[in-house]
Amino acid sequence: MRISFLIHNAYGIGGTIRATFNLAAALAEQHEVEIVSVFRHRARPALEPVPPVPLSHLVDLRRKSGTYDGEHPLAQRPAVVFPPAESRHGQYSALTDERIAAHLAGLQADVVIGTRPGLNAHIARQAPRRMVRVAQEHLTLDTHSVRLRLALRRLYPRLDAVITTTDADADAYRRRLRLPGVVVRGIPNSVPDPGVAPGALDAKFVVAAGRLAPVKRYQDLIRAFDKVRAERPDWGLRLYGVGDRRDSLTRLVEELELGDHVTMMGAVSPIEPEMAKGSILAVSSVLESFGMTIVEAMRVGVPVVSTDCPLGPGEIIEHGMDGLLVPPRDTDAMAAALLRLINDDETRKRMGRAALLKGAHYDPHRIADVYSGLFQELLDRRSGAAGRVRGVGRHAGGLALATAYAGKDLAKGAVRRGRSLVKRAK
Repeated sequence: MRISFLIHNAYGIGGTIRATFNLAAALAEQHEVEIVSVFRHRARPALEPVPPVPLSHLVDLRRKSGTYDGEHPLAQRPAVVFPPAESRHGQYSALTDERIAAHLAGLQADVVIGTRPGLNAHIARQAPRRMVRVAQEHLTLDTHSVRLRLALRRLYPRLDAVITTTDADADAYRRRLRLPGVVVRGIPNSVPDPGVAPGALDAKFVVAAGRLAPVKRYQDLIRAFDKVRAERPDWGLRLYGVGDRRDSLTRLVEELELGDHVTMMGAVSPIEPEMAKGSILAVSSVLESFGMTIVEAMRVGVPVVSTDCPLGPGEIIEHGMDGLLVPPRDTDAMAAALLRLINDDETRKRMGRAALLKGAHYDPHRIADVYSGLFQELLDRRSGAAGRVRGVGRHAGGLALATAYAGKDLAKGAVRRGRSLVKRAK
């Protein structure tokens, strides 16, 4: 099977890039896979390791490259195909319209996958129908503006499948966009084994990691930790990340006189070794389209205290088993949950062991099998005959694992429920 990803900029840093790299690398063990980046602004991708698949670009933003496209006449004109309501529209142009159209017209692939709404719009309008056309949604439907949702409602019925990172978001797409004939399915992002020994969970500090952005509500976490400090002054908080809220968060730490207890660590990659040094991961967001940091912590055996915000944490964490869920913006509840694990070594370590087992369910090979099964299903539906495409995946009927990542019971009945999914889809 020949699979092609279309991504905004594979040379930057972000969750979509990490998720694409992880999935592409796993799929490449059984299929022919490539990643095509619309933009390239540096010599090598910022994220390592780069997957062992071909990586190319359509528009070169490197001024000293010799193929710099920034001064191309078409680059000065606004994009028409890329939806104006998409948040990245200002970075796209008539040049990207032309380059993406030419790329899709000449693409020799069985499956093409877009990784953001604007690129999914290109695929819906311009990818030949001989290919299976798949839209990945790494944000939630509610984060899109009304104008963008209306545009997607017009365009997405032309696709073969829409993949969200959670079941809850998949349900929202089915109900609100009404996509007849389009397979809409929740498949989580994957996180590889980091090759890091599980944390001992004896260190007296909590870890938080992510963009220092408003949606993460780190001010709530810092205020909650002020309450933790009052009872357990021997514990600290390490906050990893960069963003435009750093100065305001630093001022809050100073106001609360938490300088000896809260440390702004900056950006670190990979993050898993730092997580393994801590004993608890804290997530204070008001919105998580998935929750990569939650799974990353689980992969090194660290239990998670997270807000039960839309949409991801509640589909990953089993409350009381591998972590704790608290209401968003409730600093008292966050502090109480942190103290519960801080004050109970046995419970913290029991949840850490459960978290390690849960994290393995998001291994890229398992997620790749689900994707392989879905792609084969869509190709078979189009051709009307099974088995015409090479490389159906590591397991026959890869969809048999599909619901193993969505429900609370991650292992029991996965094959039985997966077969039911396949029958319903057909």
